[in-house]
Amino acid sequence: MISLAASGSVQEMTGLVGFAARAIESLGAWGVGLFTLIETVFPPIPSEVILPLAGFLTRQGSMNIILVIITSTLGAYLGALLLYGIAARLGLERSIRLLSKLPLVDREDFEKSADWFERHGKSAIFFGRLFPGVRSLISLPAGAERMNLATFSIFTIAGSGLWNSLLIGLGALLGTQHALVEQYSRYLNYAVYAAVAAVIVWLIVRSIRRRRNTTD
Repeated sequence: MISLAASGSVQEMTGLVGFAARAIESLGAWGVGLFTLIETVFPPIPSEVILPLAGFLTRQGSMNIILVIITSTLGAYLGALLLYGIAARLGLERSIRLLSKLPLVDREDFEKSADWFERHGKSAIFFGRLFPGVRSLISLPAGAERMNLATFSIFTIAGSGLWNSLLIGLGALLGTQHALVEQYSRYLNYAVYAAVAAVIVWLIVRSIRRRRNTTD
């Protein structure tokens, strides 16, 4: 009965939010883990959208909230470990040159993460997981510096687990008000569309400006 109610609630959600919710519901908790792994390696895919929706679905009975927290944290850790390994093998500069070729990713993002690590040391691995823009890329300087893998793993899992739990918990709280979510899902879609468009425009404009500066 719970899953049927959950499915009905999700089916009534429209637009991008509804599509994302149905995709997460279909993939389940391990799909959420896959999303967070991809988001860690490819930062423009936002966990701020995926994880609250996953938390919402746990309140609808579609998934177990503890399993979602575990799988999302595991995905984030595996993604961080991949970036750590790339930087450990190639070095920081070669890693930045390679990964900055990804669409809508700027070299400056990598350099800011490297500066953050240089200023804050090992603690940057934990606290960096709580800040968008630093959360994923902080693994690169850690790998390049061959930071102790056990320490890196503990700080990464702790920081990612805290961040993921907060976002999933917020979504779960929202899930208790699913009637309001359904009622205002159209406006929520507008907000998501506007946010995505603003981010893309900002990234494109920044990329164009940087190209002009290099040619001047």
